[in-house]
Amino acid sequence: MKQYLAIKAKYPDAMLLFRVGDFYETFGADAVVAARILNIVLTNRNNGGERSELAGFPHHSLNTYLPKLVKAGQRVAICDQLEDPKMTKKIVKRGVIELVTPGVALSDEVLNSKSNNFLCAIHYGKRNLGISFLDVSTGEFLTAQGTQEYIDKLLQNFSPSEVLIQKKYKKNFALDFGEDYHVFYLEDWVFKNDFASETLNNHFKTASLKGFGVSHLEEGIIASGAILHYLAETQHNKLQHITAISRIAEEEYVWMDRFTIRNLELYHSTAANAVTLLEVIDKTISPMGGRLLKRWLALPLKNSEKIKKRHEVVGFLLDHPEVLYKIQEQIKEMSDLERLISKVATGKVSPREVIQLKNSLEAIIPVKETALGCDNEALKVIGDNLHACELLRSKITESINEEAPVLIQKGNVIARGFHKELDELRDIAFSGKDYLDNMLERESAATGITSLKIGNNNVYGYYIEVRNTHKDKVPAEWVRKQTLVNAERYITEELKEYEAKILGAEEKILQLEQELFSKLVLWMNDYIQPVQQNAQLIAQMDCLCSFAQQAKIEQYSKPEIEEGFELQIEDGRHPVIEKQLPIGESYVTNSVLLDREEQQVIMITGPNMSGKSAILRQTALIVLMAQMGSFVPAKSANIGLVDKIFTRVGASDNISMGESTFMVEMNETANILNNISERSLVLLDEIGRGTSTYDGISIAWAISEYLHEHPSRPKTLFATHYHELNEMCDTFSRIKNYNVSVKELQDNVLFLRKLVPGGSEHSFGIHVAKMAGMPQQVLHRANKILQKLEQTHKMEESSEVLKKSAEEEMQLSFFNLDDPLLEDLRDELLNIDIDTLTPVEALMKLNEIKRMLSVKQKKKQENAKN
Repeated sequence: MKQYLAIKAKYPDAMLLFRVGDFYETFGADAVVAARILNIVLTNRNNGGERSELAGFPHHSLNTYLPKLVKAGQRVAICDQLEDPKMTKKIVKRGVIELVTPGVALSDEVLNSKSNNFLCAIHYGKRNLGISFLDVSTGEFLTAQGTQEYIDKLLQNFSPSEVLIQKKYKKNFALDFGEDYHVFYLEDWVFKNDFASETLNNHFKTASLKGFGVSHLEEGIIASGAILHYLAETQHNKLQHITAISRIAEEEYVWMDRFTIRNLELYHSTAANAVTLLEVIDKTISPMGGRLLKRWLALPLKNSEKIKKRHEVVGFLLDHPEVLYKIQEQIKEMSDLERLISKVATGKVSPREVIQLKNSLEAIIPVKETALGCDNEALKVIGDNLHACELLRSKITESINEEAPVLIQKGNVIARGFHKELDELRDIAFSGKDYLDNMLERESAATGITSLKIGNNNVYGYYIEVRNTHKDKVPAEWVRKQTLVNAERYITEELKEYEAKILGAEEKILQLEQELFSKLVLWMNDYIQPVQQNAQLIAQMDCLCSFAQQAKIEQYSKPEIEEGFELQIEDGRHPVIEKQLPIGESYVTNSVLLDREEQQVIMITGPNMSGKSAILRQTALIVLMAQMGSFVPAKSANIGLVDKIFTRVGASDNISMGESTFMVEMNETANILNNISERSLVLLDEIGRGTSTYDGISIAWAISEYLHEHPSRPKTLFATHYHELNEMCDTFSRIKNYNVSVKELQDNVLFLRKLVPGGSEHSFGIHVAKMAGMPQQVLHRANKILQKLEQTHKMEESSEVLKKSAEEEMQLSFFNLDDPLLEDLRDELLNIDIDTLTPVEALMKLNEIKRMLSVKQKKKQENAKN
């Protein structure tokens, strides 16, 4: 226990699995937690008078229990026996051989094959935050730096399993990014520029980081250095597979804030049993392809040339189904190349996995030949860059048995004919039956005992058994070892010699096989980079084949990517909703046209459940899919490159942060209005509904006006219940009204889900309540109240018109000092806070005043005519 406590003191933040004989034991608080997570028995024992909890499991079950602990968020220190118990009379020397944490895991049982397992580090710099992501299981190492908002978006995209931060920023992290991450706190001295640069340069054996294109990212480098330091601290020193560090190039990808990523349900959903876009479009076959597709979805491209190359490959594969079939059939034969070669680097690869690696590399050869024979430049480039790895394949073939076991201790790992001494030892160890049969025949003849038997047990080793009826014939030189009821057992000098030879051979075979296998794995380290490159290229090909497969099954079309600003989608469909429709029901398609000159803002009205939100979401998803290189669910799509997608769809209270639905809605909308660009696509759904009607209408109107008047003129779809907003098209030339049509029946309503020009007058909310099964009494009362409110509204409207008319008649001159317009202008000007006004807002305010004056001038001229 003294030894245990001394080792535990070095790893206070980890659960210590302490090897005792054939078991891994946990003690004290660790045992209580382990018993709960693993559902194993919690016992206790007295150690020197002190009662201590105890829970353990057999050492050979480590791969069963360890993943459960790590998935539960535990950091687990594996403490093993570092010497053979037979070789010492003292307490066996023990030490921690590995610290496994949620972000540092190589076990297949812990990892999800189609998702990366990222360890992340965040550094709080003076100007920016630095961030780094490392997947130890694949060797991918990425870094970036930027604002808190950008870092938040990256955390959403990469979903790290564990985050490292400085101790002093514990509260900052929780406030900035929430409490949903497994966080580990490191000492402040780890987050220093010199230390980080030295750590990275030592690892990559470079003089500077300029060759990786990250040398200017000071905060990013510090975060990356912290990750490598953490790996060293957790006893992960074999990291030859981490061959490079890459910058996440923000300027190359479409910007989607965390709200948009959440709202569009790309690869996560808060709703139970909800289907995500990734689940629908993922037709990848390999784990590498699955992981890359997720990355492409999180980071759609902005470079039209790169997008078009992907579209060309997808188009080629669709036109040549035999090529698509050939490539996919070969990819099916491949294991996870990235993770297999990482296991080689870390020395954790099993004999069977080496065979899997060889078979996967052999499956690459037909893919390479097929790609080189294609009449498509991008596929030819992939084919050209695939490595045949001939020497690696032949070395594995000649050295490892094709039927190699998972554990090297099981034996029969090294192929026959590879090592002469090993073959000789195997002959001795495994040809024993013939030798013993010959000996039995010889001794039977010499003694005249025909019923002799040769056996073996753990106590006496090999023995000759003689029945009692023949024991008087036993030669004097035989030594009696055991007496049974009906027989006696003897040993001979020849048997003892043979036994020593057999046992020595078996021990030497195991030792020699381990030695030869270790040498092979070490030699294979030279092929880390070629195999990693193959894995990346196969992943790309798998993703492009997935796009082609999806387009073929779902009748997707090739989008046209333009350098202009127009967005035109003909007969678009929602890729997820159309897959969930009942059999036989077809999706109602919708067309959308947005530009910066005539139809910049589309105001969509229509009742609840009519499909407004679906039209908004499908527009965003079609753009996103097109720019990640996929074909799209539409008859045709002409897409002027989009650089930012913003959505404000749906809302939920953020009670933990003290924010209401309306506050969340306003935060997200403010984020959109402060970040729009001329290539932005903005999708707003029911803005303002979280407050009173007049407040809501005012906010929705002001937001729409702001988007219309903003110099960037972002393309906008605005779904709303406020029919009053339909009036905006009279004043704002680029706002157009559309509605999602419905058909009124006698006592019901039929949703046609078709977007048509013009505004809508009704909400049909009571009809929806009826469909939901609301009691008849409530529906009847609601109808009565609605009729009264509508009558009151009409009367108020009439009196307003009369009042307005009278006021206009009284206005004798445009420059009348009592002119209400001039009063409005005066109020507008007095309420402007010049200290906080941005140049864009100033121009927009000036434009607003100009429009008010022109409206007044127009009315004055009409009055003069009358």
